Amino acid sequence: MIAWSASLLARLVDFLIRRRLPILAASALITMGAIYPASLLTFNETIESMFAEDDPHLIDYLATRRLFGGDELVGVVYRDPHLFDKEGLDRVARLAKELSHVAGVREESTQSIAQNLAAAEQPVFQRFFKKQIEAFRLRVIELSRNIHVGNDDETTAVVLRLTAEAEAPCPRGETIDGIRKIAANHQARHGFVTYVVGEPVQIHDMFQYVREDGAVLGWTSTGLLVIVILVLFRRLRWVLLPILIVQATLIWTKAILFLMDIKLTMVSSVLESLVTIMGVATVMHISLVYCELRIKLDRVAALRHTLALLASDVFWVCATTAAGFAAELSSHVYPVRSFGVIMTLGSMLVLPAIAGILPGGVLLGRQTADPDVGAVDKQLGRWLGVLGGWIERYPWRLLGACLAVTILSLVGMLRIRVETEFSRNFRQSSPIVQAIDFTERHLGGAGAWEVNFPAPRELSDEFLAKVRELTRQLRELPGADAAPALAKVTALTDGIDLVPERMLFITIPIEKRLDFLGIFQPEFASSHYNATAGRMRIMLRARERQPAEVKESLIRRVEELTQQAFPADGADRARATGLFVLLTFIVESLLGDQWACFLWGAVGIIVMMTVAYRSLRIGLISLVPNLLPIVLVVGAMGWLDLPINIGTAMISSVSMGLTVDASIFYISSFRRMQEQGMNFSQALHATQHEIGRALIYSNFALILGFLVLTLSHFIPLVYFGLLVSVAMLGGLAGNLVLLPLLMRATGRDKGDTRP
Repeated sequence: MIAWSASLLARLVDFLIRRRLPILAASALITMGAIYPASLLTFNETIESMFAEDDPHLIDYLATRRLFGGDELVGVVYRDPHLFDKEGLDRVARLAKELSHVAGVREESTQSIAQNLAAAEQPVFQRFFKKQIEAFRLRVIELSRNIHVGNDDETTAVVLRLTAEAEAPCPRGETIDGIRKIAANHQARHGFVTYVVGEPVQIHDMFQYVREDGAVLGWTSTGLLVIVILVLFRRLRWVLLPILIVQATLIWTKAILFLMDIKLTMVSSVLESLVTIMGVATVMHISLVYCELRIKLDRVAALRHTLALLASDVFWVCATTAAGFAAELSSHVYPVRSFGVIMTLGSMLVLPAIAGILPGGVLLGRQTADPDVGAVDKQLGRWLGVLGGWIERYPWRLLGACLAVTILSLVGMLRIRVETEFSRNFRQSSPIVQAIDFTERHLGGAGAWEVNFPAPRELSDEFLAKVRELTRQLRELPGADAAPALAKVTALTDGIDLVPERMLFITIPIEKRLDFLGIFQPEFASSHYNATAGRMRIMLRARERQPAEVKESLIRRVEELTQQAFPADGADRARATGLFVLLTFIVESLLGDQWACFLWGAVGIIVMMTVAYRSLRIGLISLVPNLLPIVLVVGAMGWLDLPINIGTAMISSVSMGLTVDASIFYISSFRRMQEQGMNFSQALHATQHEIGRALIYSNFALILGFLVLTLSHFIPLVYFGLLVSVAMLGGLAGNLVLLPLLMRATGRDKGDTRP
């Protein structure tokens, strides 16, 4: 380890011990003062935050939102055998009225089959189309088909347009909850199973599950650590100390993030878990060294010697971990950059938390509360001794086994695939998946999107004929099965054609037909055509629950057909967009620059380790056990056919953050042992005994904590919990087996096996 001034380090340690009570009190006051701002830290739950600012899919989405208004649509869907009876239509109308009054819903934009048929009964239509009123009514129903009414004439949907989040009077979650409450009351009153569906609901549920399950993970991990540490050390003080250090670090981190106006994102929801891993592993390592020294020294001298011995290690653990996470700052995606800021800050704050709490906490009071290592620890020490013996006797066999596992994992990486079907992120039993399944069985596609293209500022019959032809082609696009690829295609021409072109001997011009359409549906024309901007769009519905490659192929095919019908270049080109499209490409957005971030993180770790140990060889060696978990995890995903989804897109960054601290402690301990005159064999056994126990205890508890995520309703969290557990096991094997093997294999010569 890079040389620190012995006198400076001694003075720092002496200061921390002599002033331990005032420092502990100051830490407590700072923590209490930070609790309130930390509690104000919020989540950024917008879909836009999941994309880079220059992402073409996001740019297209924001452009169409400016041109045609927001299209965050929510449907409330149910089946009524008497839908078209007066009582059935009255039920729809009452439900639509209730839903329109929910805060965050645009009341004037609510649509239902009852509203559409009521508009057809207005005097103006009765007067002009009295001989064709029944035909007009049937046209209205067909226009609403697979949007407000199903092919069975029993399924219906009230479609709501949500107010943009920046303008909404309440958080989006309150709006979704209000809609679901009214849907539940409607089901209770009438006995019709009522579902709430739509992309905004999927996004809301995603963030809700992440918040709730992230909190469960934090508390579960903490509880399991309490049990493990209590069993190991048999002292309540040594249970509380790491927990207090972790909680103080988290509170300080959240308070600073709030003051910096940085919000948590779905990616950064693992903050508590990663800080817990760092804090607990570090404190457990300190406590085991302190326990060994207490055999010969009094508690003050033992703690002073422990801190002097490990201060450099703790500093470089925090600095190297922070450097690895800081690589995420190079990302163009806000959640990834936010994750980098949060974890860099949290990693560095572990250091002052340990300095402020540990000395005072260990030496508080006159009564000795030293850890009491039991029989379990002794048995573990014997097992680690056996492992050290294998490393000595069979180094090349073990290296060969590691190489074989690595090659197998690399082959598995070639089989990896990306999951873009967003609904697969939820369990089959979750409310949103049940709603999507019901909607797609009885009402067509649940995925709402669009394709927009250039249009003249004044509509002509020739242009509208081209729109009708494109609409026909889109409706005839073949799907994966016998059904059409698109469940619904709605263009401005469908609304115009709703009004007869001729009445008696009079031809009704386009402008007059649009006026009639405005009486029927005030927002129909403006939501399809922006004359000022010279842009038109066709609204589409597709099945949400279909293979990812089918969805991407459909999006490309729709764009190709539209570009052929309305050719244009650059910003005027035809483009498909909408929440359906954004959710299809969300994982690709998160993965976009992850390889670059990963490489920068690897470089950061090599540089920090090289500086710390003044050896490029050690810097390179230390990277290998930190890469092993990543290779194991991604390879296992390939062999198990687990797709990369939102929860696993950043597993490489998390894996490096989980294992790098163990590498530092291991190498530092090994070097100390050799500096004391031990040969390779003696240093290996001593290091395995000292470092291995702390690694196994902390990893065991945290693996159990992460496995709790397998109970989540959000599938990416299930995968994340499983894969982080695999990564931690891989990191444990890498640091206890592969790292000493590499240190032995890369010795300068046969007589010098020092790292």
